[in-house]
Amino acid sequence: MRRTVPTPTRKPSRPKGQGQWAMGHREPLNKNEQSKKDDNPLNVRQRIEGVYAHRGFDSIDPADLRGRFRWWGLYTQRKPGIAGGKTGILEEEELDDKYFMMRVRMDGGQLNLAQLRTIAGISKEFGRDTADVTDRENVQYHWIRVEDVPEIWRRLEAVGLDTQEACGDCPRVILGSPVAGVSTDEVIDATPQIQEIYDRFIGDRSLSNLPRKFKSTIGWLPDSPYETNDISLIGAHHPEFGPGFDLYVGGGLSTNPMFAPRLGVWVSQDDIVEVWVNVVRIFRDWGYRRLRTRARLKFLVKDWGAEKFREVLESEAYLGRKLPDLDQPPVPEKLIDHIGVHEQNDGKFYIGVAPVVGRVSGTVLDQLADIAEKYGSDRVRATPLQKLLLLDVPGDRVREAVEDLRAIGLEAEPSNWRRSTMACTGIQFCKLAIVDTKDRARDLVAELEKRVPELDTPISIHVNGCPNACARTQTGDIGLKGQLVTDEQGEQVEGFQVHLGGGHAAAASLGRKARGLKVASADLGDYVERLTRRYLAARSDGETFAQWVHRTEESELQ
Repeated sequence: MRRTVPTPTRKPSRPKGQGQWAMGHREPLNKNEQSKKDDNPLNVRQRIEGVYAHRGFDSIDPADLRGRFRWWGLYTQRKPGIAGGKTGILEEEELDDKYFMMRVRMDGGQLNLAQLRTIAGISKEFGRDTADVTDRENVQYHWIRVEDVPEIWRRLEAVGLDTQEACGDCPRVILGSPVAGVSTDEVIDATPQIQEIYDRFIGDRSLSNLPRKFKSTIGWLPDSPYETNDISLIGAHHPEFGPGFDLYVGGGLSTNPMFAPRLGVWVSQDDIVEVWVNVVRIFRDWGYRRLRTRARLKFLVKDWGAEKFREVLESEAYLGRKLPDLDQPPVPEKLIDHIGVHEQNDGKFYIGVAPVVGRVSGTVLDQLADIAEKYGSDRVRATPLQKLLLLDVPGDRVREAVEDLRAIGLEAEPSNWRRSTMACTGIQFCKLAIVDTKDRARDLVAELEKRVPELDTPISIHVNGCPNACARTQTGDIGLKGQLVTDEQGEQVEGFQVHLGGGHAAAASLGRKARGLKVASADLGDYVERLTRRYLAARSDGETFAQWVHRTEESELQ
């Protein structure tokens, strides 16, 4: 008789810890977490000033170079001449040039004349005249030597600017409305709260080690991409309590794009700072630190859901009180880009201008400062759409100012192509990029202005050099994600995967990816012209490009 051997019962396997501090998982689970545990990244400033600036690039500890330097706005830039196909193959040190990209922190996008002139002077003296306006309301330099960093910091800090926590796993620059305090449509100016957050919490060592970067936007108007930030506060009226802010938490794009959900709460102006810091603390304590690919706040919010996140936020461990409920406010039709001439609440005017895909220079910024001074303005602002605004222009001098700005390449009456095209840094300087973006986008704008000058409505084109979506690939009308593609001759060439019909606000949508839709960089002009002409011919009255894309057969999008 055969003996039956019982099958041993397996104990259910315990789920892997996600490195959440609140659950006691303090042991670093990857090299980034180990580096932050070994030394608070903010301490690297002392080594830059005391050692590296004197001994040069080759003296820099690799853990500082490719990690902690970011907390002071510094990334090594890409070594010239390395093709995009090598991006994911070479080790990081093989991609490193001995120069840095540097981001200047401009919370709320606000600059006075002294600050603008300082930024321009640094660009010309230390950055080979580079200065890009980013979609985070920053100015970004290239070609910075470590030997020059202490002097750059000295000059920035003398006018109230810095680079602290402009990058890194920390609270990065806080977006604000570029017309805060001057817009005729604004009810609450949140600039004091942005300044308070900066003064109290930027450089706070209890918040300088987050699982990943933390992006914020705070402002009354719908003029920043509020659905794609870690925290967003946008103006809303409560039927009982009046004007305040609607709270969104857990947005982000890159390779796992997610729009932030509303928490369904009303936040008063007085509560902005407290709500902001407690959302950051929840991320610090509960965020996933085991895998970098899942370390953004959006993954925690997705797993928890908005209701649980709100419960934790209001718990005794964090806010310690309930926030008033808020029903869904009216959704704005679209994001405001502020291009053109607009009256301010004091009777003066601001002028919104479009550099081509955010690329300017120290020389141009110096010329902009000259123009501002000529018209008695002490205020210039950057926008999250890679644009610039000149404030406080007298009404009887607006036309003259528009012409002066045009003369330096800053257009207040741009074509719809120039108005709506953005691009990330691309392969020229970025170690993650696969293709050229800035030059290609600039040339594309020029091509399309000649090919389809009759375009009567903006079609936004977002050009990105890799999957990380720094130019918000998935929320453009036409989003272009850089990759290598095979051309008709069977050769690997620079190209793009195409996303179509993305948008924000009422048109909030992640772009549609038509099956197999990839375009060689050299063929972009032909493709966009063909697609635009189909849209212009087939659209119904008032139909936007994104609406047309989402109702159109896939074959028509090729």
